Amino acid sequence: MTKPSRRRRFLLSAASFLFGLLTLLIVLVGGVWWLLAHPNTPVPPYWNPLRELTVTAPVTPVTTYQLNRALADDVMCRAALAEAGVQFEPMEDLVVEENCGIAGRGRLTNLVKARIAAIETRCATTLRLAMWEHHVVQPAAEKVLGTAVSRLRQIGSYNCRRMRTAQGQDNGWSSHATADAIDIVGLDLSDGRSLNLLSDWGTDGPEADFLRQIGRGACDWFRVVLGPDYNRLHADHFHLQGPGWGYCR
Repeated sequence: MTKPSRRRRFLLSAASFLFGLLTLLIVLVGGVWWLLAHPNTPVPPYWNPLRELTVTAPVTPVTTYQLNRALADDVMCRAALAEAGVQFEPMEDLVVEENCGIAGRGRLTNLVKARIAAIETRCATTLRLAMWEHHVVQPAAEKVLGTAVSRLRQIGSYNCRRMRTAQGQDNGWSSHATADAIDIVGLDLSDGRSLNLLSDWGTDGPEADFLRQIGRGACDWFRVVLGPDYNRLHADHFHLQGPGWGYCR
């Protein structure tokens, strides 16, 4: 019998090695999937991409994936808010016209800890706001000001209008036309203080430091954040917007 050529032996050996490597990879992937999917998995939910978002859980590299899933699914979004104690009363979707309306509509009155004046907005906007309040606003208030935030003061979310610029009205539709944004003008603190972006942003001291910290921190949870440093139209509020090109100022 003719012996296999050296090249043929090499190819057989390589094929055998690759088959063994592929088998090992399948076993490993299957094992990881079983570990994550098992009801009694030891992997904490906030590290497990197969588990749903918990607003108050520690932030990990998996959080963004879980958040994006919840933002894209109204049922998951509302479940995450309810689990965190956010008061978001479901309402029928508002359909006005092609460019205006509110999908995933609800009436927001309370976040994880802070109150907010009743406002109709999207579940996705509320979820982003809840993540910002819990993971940025409250920790910064405790660290910088030694107190908690009892209330966020807003001036609106839904408004069927075009974008406004320093040069006038733009042809594009505002994110407010679909309640994909919310404007925050200030905060009330548990110790009785009240902060306003218009009067406190440009001052010296911990209050201004706090406002700047939470403005920068909003960029972790919203795609577009505009504040007093952007232009005169935003001198008195944070414009917090879910979808967008990714801009923070």
